[in-house]
Amino acid sequence: MRATHGWFIMELVALILVPALAIASGIELTAAVLALLALWVFHYGHRTLIYPWRRRQSTKRLPILIPAMAIVYNTLNGYTNGWSFFINADLYQTSWLTDPRFLIGTLIFACGAWINITSDNVMLKLQRRNDEKYAIPQNGLHRYVAAPNYLGEIIEWIGWAIATWSVAGLLFALYTIANLAPRARSNLIWYRKTFNAYPTDRKALIPYVW
Repeated sequence: MRATHGWFIMELVALILVPALAIASGIELTAAVLALLALWVFHYGHRTLIYPWRRRQSTKRLPILIPAMAIVYNTLNGYTNGWSFFINADLYQTSWLTDPRFLIGTLIFACGAWINITSDNVMLKLQRRNDEKYAIPQNGLHRYVAAPNYLGEIIEWIGWAIATWSVAGLLFALYTIANLAPRARSNLIWYRKTFNAYPTDRKALIPYVW
């Protein structure tokens, strides 16, 4: 399976499942429910329908086990987050739109999405400019950390956990941290081994800290 197709399929599961479950549960589709679903669809819509097709297209093959495992996780995570709309239906009335938890969580989510997308854009432009060669990214938060796109995604799902005020959202945020923090560290190690000129003051994930 081509890498682009594998990415599309595994992210498509998450994009479809949560809205489908929320609607199928029979809950009232209040403005708050629709707003929360919009956050989810925004993230996974970008990850499914835009990002993979902007990446450098190649004939690189992806082991079927990788998308298969991602599909299993996205199914389980999508199910828990989708079903949580039914569990928390009484909370997500229209008044939830003015609740500080929703407002703060949405703001955090938006900041994370901005960091995630702009950091990806830096890497995509670098790929196009350097064709098949790797290079050191120098713009945006890449000047401070090795994996700002991971930082952005972590911030997004922390915001989601607050905005939904749900156990499912909290578990998703914790899993995202557990998954992406070690990968950010691996990115930093790879950069330092690959490029002698890689700035020594750059951190893995959190500027000036770690």
